Amino acid sequence: MAVAFVTGGTRGIGRAVVEALVARGDSVVLTGTSDESVQRAETAVSLAAHDATRVMGVVCDVRDGGSVRRAIDTAVQRFGGLDVVVNNAGVGVGGPIATLDEAEWDRLIDTNLTGVFHCCQAAIPHLKARGGGFIVNISSLAGKNAFAGGAAYCATKAGLDAFSEALMQEVRYDGIRVAHVCPGSVATGFNNRAPEAGADWKLHAEDVAAVVLHLLSHPARSLPSRVEIRPAQPPRK
Repeated sequence: MAVAFVTGGTRGIGRAVVEALVARGDSVVLTGTSDESVQRAETAVSLAAHDATRVMGVVCDVRDGGSVRRAIDTAVQRFGGLDVVVNNAGVGVGGPIATLDEAEWDRLIDTNLTGVFHCCQAAIPHLKARGGGFIVNISSLAGKNAFAGGAAYCATKAGLDAFSEALMQEVRYDGIRVAHVCPGSVATGFNNRAPEAGADWKLHAEDVAAVVLHLLSHPARSLPSRVEIRPAQPPRK
């Protein structure tokens, strides 16, 4: 089966993707930014799968190119190669541009956009060495549906969409397929916020993970390069 590398894999969408990949028999390296969260996720996923040999947690800050390269090299050394990269690590923030702190702007750009660049650049040589693979970037419908108070976040996701489309064209003849998944509202603790009450209408992290797995199972001749997923019945406006 495949060897996968999932950023932001300790909770939310990333955690759901890790669990789904392990359940189908893949070996998975998950990343997070703290020892505690990474160890906790690695242990929980291993216990659920009754197999600690196919799950590995690595502390990695995607904003740091060196940290990313070390994490991917660790994954390759542990499992012998790399087939799938899921760029899920991301942060969000609200607030008007007029009062947005520059450090927050940098944090969003560095995590949501530059972090994906670091991961893709580090992974591509390893994917090529395997004769191809799949890169899935978790974007957002906010990339095309901008909203007041979210300009910085929306800009990072619009940039990620364009990055993904261009990268897809660059590496498709190397056997590497690139897709970006754009969820709407998802009931997770994104950006360290507790899931809000009364949000049963929202997508679940497992819904997004199901889309990722479906992409990976597509015949090699096909490439669904952009997938939008939204709640089926959001509140009426």
